[in-house]
Amino acid sequence: MTASDRATERRAGPGDGIDWTIQPAAGTTDSHPADPDGDDPGRRRLFGDRIGSVEVLAALLVLLVVFRGPVAEAISSPRLQTWTTVFISVMVQAVPFLVFGVVLSAVIAVFVPRSFWAKALPKHPALAVPVASCAGVILPGCECGAVPIAGSLIRRGVTPAAALAFLLAAPAINPIVLTATAVAFPANPEMVVGRGVASLIVAMVMGWLWLRLGRADWIRLPHRPDLDGLSKSRAFWSAVRHDVVHAGGFLVLGAMAAACINVLVPERWLQTLADNPILSVLALAVLAVLLSICSEADAFVAASLSQFSLTARLAFLVVGPMVDLKLISMQAGVFGRRFAFRFAPATFALAILVAVGVGAVIF
Repeated sequence: MTASDRATERRAGPGDGIDWTIQPAAGTTDSHPADPDGDDPGRRRLFGDRIGSVEVLAALLVLLVVFRGPVAEAISSPRLQTWTTVFISVMVQAVPFLVFGVVLSAVIAVFVPRSFWAKALPKHPALAVPVASCAGVILPGCECGAVPIAGSLIRRGVTPAAALAFLLAAPAINPIVLTATAVAFPANPEMVVGRGVASLIVAMVMGWLWLRLGRADWIRLPHRPDLDGLSKSRAFWSAVRHDVVHAGGFLVLGAMAAACINVLVPERWLQTLADNPILSVLALAVLAVLLSICSEADAFVAASLSQFSLTARLAFLVVGPMVDLKLISMQAGVFGRRFAFRFAPATFALAILVAVGVGAVIF
């Protein structure tokens, strides 16, 4: 053996004979296989095709720079400033009542046993209707929560007439709503009385009408677990989040609509409509259906419509918590479409008639 052979000779060691090449585990493939096009799957996952918030923000900033002149002019316009003032004033006044009402509604839904109702209501259906209507003062809640609660009451043996009376009364006569109405109409305390009396009359009459004319096959309750299986705390926060998202979204839309009416609709059009007592009542009743504002906040929107009479605004406040687009859809989902398409129009017509009658007496 030459010196060069000895120099290149490698001593045998414990690792000799072992293939040190790392192989994929059995049943798996290489996490980063070679891609002939140079497209790394990890890079595709990291930099997806979807546009993110950073890209949207960058695009908005570019647009603001390009159109800074028109944007500055629009921001400084008196009409936009008026719109902003109306929108912010409605939101600032309404949000505290909305949040408090949502929290209280969640407390009732989670911590008050539904069996309480079956024990507290009179056995006679005709007597159970007014008691259930007045129970809205004790166990208040917004209309979003009243619909599933009414469905649960019927499942637990409460007569449908009493459950429907509670459905209509609870969002309208509870202390939170009446307090918000008093704050929104400080110069017209009779609006609080009118709203409470008119809403209570509509709820009781509709309950008695259902007792007389309603049919059991019009109500079809789907099976749903509500908040079963959740702890008290998780059920509470789940109910709060649900109601805040839904009610808060409709409040924003309502505040925006009120601001747009004050800014975009010509004053003479509103005045012409407001001067006609019949058209003004119908217009605000239809507006209440379309806006679908939560009852804890609708008084502030009604107060901003100062061109209309107190009776027309009372109709807005009586109709809104009982008949609106979201309530009709919720009633159809909880009680069935056959029920909703009969109950909602009858409630709408009765609410207008009662609001006009009560308004004629107290205003």
